[in-house]
Amino acid sequence: MAGRAAPAPGALLCALLCAAAAAGGGPGDNPAPGAFGHVYRGAVNISSERVYAFAYRSEPGQVDAVRVYVNSSSENLQYPVLFVVRQQKGVLSWQVPLIFRGLYQRTYNYQEVSRTLCPSEPTPETRPSDQIIFVDVASMAPFNIAYELLVTRLENFQLETNKAFNFTASPSQPQYFLYRFPQDVDSVIINVVSDAAYPCSVVSVQDIVCPVYDLDHNVEFNGVYQSMTKQAAITVQRKDFPGEQFFVVFVIKPEDYACGGSVPSSIHGNVNRTWNLQRTKNLQVTIVPSIKKSVYVQAMFFSFLSFLSFYLGSVVVAFVHYIRVQRKASAGRLSPEHGSGMMTSSHPISASTPEGSSYGAIDESSSSGRPQLSSPERRAPAGSDTDSSVEEESDFDTMPEIESDKNIIRTKVFLYLSDLSRKDRRIVSKKYKIYFWNIITIAVFYALPVIQLVITYQTVVNVTGNQDICYYNFLCAHPLGVLSAFNNILSNVGHMMLGFLFLLIVLRRDILHRRAMEMKDIYTLDYGIPKHFGLFYAMGIALMMEGVLSACYHVCPNYSNFQFDTSFMYMIAGLCMLKLYQTRHPDINASAYSAYASFAVVISLAVLGVVFGKNDMWFWVIFSLIHVLASLALSTQIYYMGRFKIGECYMGMFRRAVMVLYTDCIQQCSRPTYMDRMVLLIVGNLVNWSFAIFGLVYRPRDFASYILGIFICNLLLYLAFYIIMKLRSSEKLLPIPMFCIVATAVVWAAALYFFFQTLSSWEETPAESREKNRPCILLGFFDDHDVWHFLSAAALFFSFLVLLTLDDDLDTVRRDKIPVF
Repeated sequence: MAGRAAPAPGALLCALLCAAAAAGGGPGDNPAPGAFGHVYRGAVNISSERVYAFAYRSEPGQVDAVRVYVNSSSENLQYPVLFVVRQQKGVLSWQVPLIFRGLYQRTYNYQEVSRTLCPSEPTPETRPSDQIIFVDVASMAPFNIAYELLVTRLENFQLETNKAFNFTASPSQPQYFLYRFPQDVDSVIINVVSDAAYPCSVVSVQDIVCPVYDLDHNVEFNGVYQSMTKQAAITVQRKDFPGEQFFVVFVIKPEDYACGGSVPSSIHGNVNRTWNLQRTKNLQVTIVPSIKKSVYVQAMFFSFLSFLSFYLGSVVVAFVHYIRVQRKASAGRLSPEHGSGMMTSSHPISASTPEGSSYGAIDESSSSGRPQLSSPERRAPAGSDTDSSVEEESDFDTMPEIESDKNIIRTKVFLYLSDLSRKDRRIVSKKYKIYFWNIITIAVFYALPVIQLVITYQTVVNVTGNQDICYYNFLCAHPLGVLSAFNNILSNVGHMMLGFLFLLIVLRRDILHRRAMEMKDIYTLDYGIPKHFGLFYAMGIALMMEGVLSACYHVCPNYSNFQFDTSFMYMIAGLCMLKLYQTRHPDINASAYSAYASFAVVISLAVLGVVFGKNDMWFWVIFSLIHVLASLALSTQIYYMGRFKIGECYMGMFRRAVMVLYTDCIQQCSRPTYMDRMVLLIVGNLVNWSFAIFGLVYRPRDFASYILGIFICNLLLYLAFYIIMKLRSSEKLLPIPMFCIVATAVVWAAALYFFFQTLSSWEETPAESREKNRPCILLGFFDDHDVWHFLSAAALFFSFLVLLTLDDDLDTVRRDKIPVF
């Protein structure tokens, strides 16, 4: 950079030079007056050295910076040229060739070096002051080594707000500049861009302290820093710098592996060999003001009020439903044939038709013309839905002949809900409550170490200043307190608020259901879908925990804690499938213990996939095999309606599956015995086998999202099958579930659009991840991923309401008239 000529040396410089001349000594003892902008050429050896003195006048309140350029044509590493710069409050030294060390002890030497000297601090004096710099040049070589020296004063050392500044840097020629906060700015964002990804560089923000750490081996010693390819952004707050000013340091690394690049091909296999590489990079830095405190307040109000509107809407609809029920009751329109005394409604927060304690006897003569199978047990009192020690075993059947009867019943070609709701209601209800209590236990034990770990991560980031630890969208990362990206945490409030609202809706349905049971109305015993709310409660807790753990993950998103953000996503998808299956199969659904154990296996596979799934073919072979076998095992269990235990004999299960294919599809050459189930299972297996083949061939890098995609596709497939079969059975969709279905589809479509707007990726290096960073898009505070959080929370809430209200039209239909599919 060009420098301007300094004024003539003042009285202080003349006095020092005269004193040195009067003292006598060797040729290097007498400093030679130096001029800024002039190139000095000379040679040094063991018996000679050169000293140059440069003086300049510093104006009051002004920060002056001086840059020293040196060059030597010698590549002799045994006898480098030593340069020592002495200032009023510090000493800076380096050698030429300047040596940098890379990976595996590779070395790189540079003959051209330029350094910016630590600037003098502005003095409170009202008159100019004289400053002197001494540059000593020496060498221990027994022969002359030539060198060149150039000292200049920097014109553009101080960066300005909202003004782009372009410059060039290299490993041996780092740059740094000064920035002062304007009076009305409390926070700024330092944006750095480059047209070229490589060479890899580092951007650092350091306090006004000498020395300035501006070399590859020491830039991480002070302040905050980021590695960079094409883009970097650092948010700096005024409160972190008492002097209200800081240095922005730019360092070019000697190798690119830290930014995801490879070691130069020319040096592969040449360990400990020196190379004079030309690695220059053009950079542009722009410092812009960040958001004000008022934007934080607006963003928090927006987040909470947006989801409080869901509460208000629920209250309004509940009130409207209450008025309608009261009008019908006063008009006497609730006849016994339509559920006398029942609070039937299609509303998502209304009560549904309750059922009897044992679901009653199965009158086959009224439905299918088959022999009548009666239950020998007495009906329990309607209000006896209490926990009891004699009911602790959730899998215990209260019907003595249940094992012999269920094989007869479940082999019928046409099954009705009464065939699969024969167990005691209290036992089955208690079985599903275990889902709720187990997920609370899992959430507590899972969340506590997670919170402790992310607090540790955030503390490490704040103490070390290493912003490569966490993969934020740095162009839209707004700090608050100790948190580096408060906006990513705030946007998860929707999951927690809507999860709690769903729990309130389910609780209200549960309470109204219990009240209806206490009325002991005979018409409430054998109508509608059996009401078991345990899985719904578990889904609400899972939605809340997804918000908590997603917020924890976004405290410091990285490779080590990705599973925090996905674990409860798997559980939500699994619980929704279980709930959909439980609706018409209440007696044969999976137990809570086996379900959560399966989720644990899935989460473990997700972790193993991220660790080993990138390049290890053996992992994909094993995973695809497990995936296909699990699909076959689950298909066999569903096809036979749980008439045998998977754990009893795996080979027997697969033998039976082969026999079904042979007898139904080959030997008879006719339609399968259970056509609807067969169609679902064939399509489901094709989808899952396609996923397995896709994973085996392409080995996607984002294994966690790959697993989640498998869950979501299976859930959507089953939900579509359920709705189609419901309509095919001449059942209808009431307005509320229809609205929820449409809202779910629309919101999910919008949410997925923002989900695929990748803003960072911990599968790449931090520098490569920052290339994907984008500015905020909502209120100047939230980015695309925050919008995904908002919309996905609403989409999950509507999805839960679909499952809760989908079969409200059956509340006045006898169970022996409701088909099973």
